[in-house]
Amino acid sequence: MRKYLLSALLFFLIAPCFAQFVITNGKNTLEISSNFSGFYNDRLLKPGEVDASKNRFKLRDAQLGVEGRFGNDFECSLKVDFADMAANNINKIIDPENPGLLNANVTYKGFMFFDVEMGYGKLYYSRNAMVAFENSAYWQSAEITRGSLFSIRDVGVTLKKNFWKQRANFYLGAYTGLGELSLAGDNDPSGQLEYISRFDVSFPCRYRYQEVDLRHTPIPMFSLGIAGRYANKKLPAGTTFPTDAASSYGLKVIDGQRYIYGFDASFQYQGFSGQFEIHQIKAKPQNPNDPLFQNYTLQQTNGYLLAGGYIAQLNYYFKKFRTILSARYEELDLNDLVAGNSKRFSPALAYRLKNSNAMIKFQYFNILKEESIDPQSWKEQFRLGFQFQLK
Repeated sequence: MRKYLLSALLFFLIAPCFAQFVITNGKNTLEISSNFSGFYNDRLLKPGEVDASKNRFKLRDAQLGVEGRFGNDFECSLKVDFADMAANNINKIIDPENPGLLNANVTYKGFMFFDVEMGYGKLYYSRNAMVAFENSAYWQSAEITRGSLFSIRDVGVTLKKNFWKQRANFYLGAYTGLGELSLAGDNDPSGQLEYISRFDVSFPCRYRYQEVDLRHTPIPMFSLGIAGRYANKKLPAGTTFPTDAASSYGLKVIDGQRYIYGFDASFQYQGFSGQFEIHQIKAKPQNPNDPLFQNYTLQQTNGYLLAGGYIAQLNYYFKKFRTILSARYEELDLNDLVAGNSKRFSPALAYRLKNSNAMIKFQYFNILKEESIDPQSWKEQFRLGFQFQLK
């Protein structure tokens, strides 16, 4: 008997490497899937730059996902990426777009007026950040939505409600506010939370969080969303945030109050699709000498600064040739107290292999304009790789 149990266990451990499995007893269902991807990256450095360490092969994903439905009241999601877990153990730096743990949450659907999601996972704020990587032609998200300016994952509780036959969705949540660092267990010394809300509506029917119209939708579909988030993390004197909490731009968490507002619009029709998304950050550091004030006085700044940017993206799916063509333009202003902003253009091409969920993906990065407080060592970058989904 033990031999058969061990054989069955080994089968289910190995099986996700070849196909998605659905295990059900009629009432409860468990789905197991996986995703693998890797690429070669090449950067064209500026004159005088000599560090070509980013010219390399990289294993981006080695994921295993488990989703379960238990009766009518409970759903759960667990998704880990072993490639990123290995990288984090070596580098000790978490990439917010690709952390080792992607999802670990449970949703209770037994209440009449709303569902409750508890645990860790993507935040219901930015539509672009909510789109699954494997459903995009891109290897990397736009800078403003990849987790460097505001977190895209966190630990907390979310109330969710959909109505009008799932055309409209409302989310309201409270989270630790440290993003991926919340997994360490402790909050920052302020002990304050971050609060996030989002509302989106689509017409004439339900609109999923996707970028590409793979089905060539026969009627035009539209979706609009608004979102906001707030945190008041004023640190007690003599205390600091955990290492890397504020990220490289110093805006992900601030010593003071921070408001963020977002708006997004999407459409799809006959293989064409497009997305527009804009965000504005209002930061009010409590310390007049905070580096974010760029040495300006309190009278000059009125005690706050603004940052933000927008993304505009168009896609078309050539169904006959199983090819996705995308083009994205983005602008980013890291601080309105400093003149100028950054502009980037990034087209992408993806070819879907016949009779599989595999894609060959190519992305080109071009920095059209740099912001003075965010200089880069490169201006152009190429990324070519392969993605294989088992679902």
